Amino acid sequence: MTKKTSAIVLRSGILIILCVLTVLLIKFRDQVQEFGKYGYPGIFLVSLFSNATLIFPIPGVVFASAMGAVFNPFWVAVASGSGAAVGELTGYLAGFSGQIIIENRAWYDRLVQVMRKYGEITILVLAFIPNPVFDLTGMAAGMLKMPLVKFLTWCLLGKTLKMLVFSYTGASILNLFR
Repeated sequence: MTKKTSAIVLRSGILIILCVLTVLLIKFRDQVQEFGKYGYPGIFLVSLFSNATLIFPIPGVVFASAMGAVFNPFWVAVASGSGAAVGELTGYLAGFSGQIIIENRAWYDRLVQVMRKYGEITILVLAFIPNPVFDLTGMAAGMLKMPLVKFLTWCLLGKTLKMLVFSYTGASILNLFR
């Protein structure tokens, strides 16, 4: 087996595993929500699973809002932001493994150009903005071979800041009804 064939097999295998994981997480999303009863580690796991799906995320920000009303909103944001950042590794790995599938799409090419020029800030801003297609940013980072630590750092910062907004919003809404 040649080096190129080995790389294609590895990338295809990773992509298949990510697709199976996505299907399983969507199918068992109700059971995933049960992790919230385990406190901050549960919040971390729900957020991780919510962001581990490719393209079809389970709404983790809604969960962070609800948990912000029950637990300390700051620590909810830290737990859910950390879980979200780790969950986004699926997009990063898909970019590394599936670049042959995504290449030559005009919208994706534009994102790659922006990532080449403003990689870190693009990750930060797009991780902060609630959007269901952040996986594409991770895919672009993976395809561009951005160092994993750099990707995770900026993703963690953006996701945690976003979760701060949602968890404190949930806590504020609860206070309105007291």
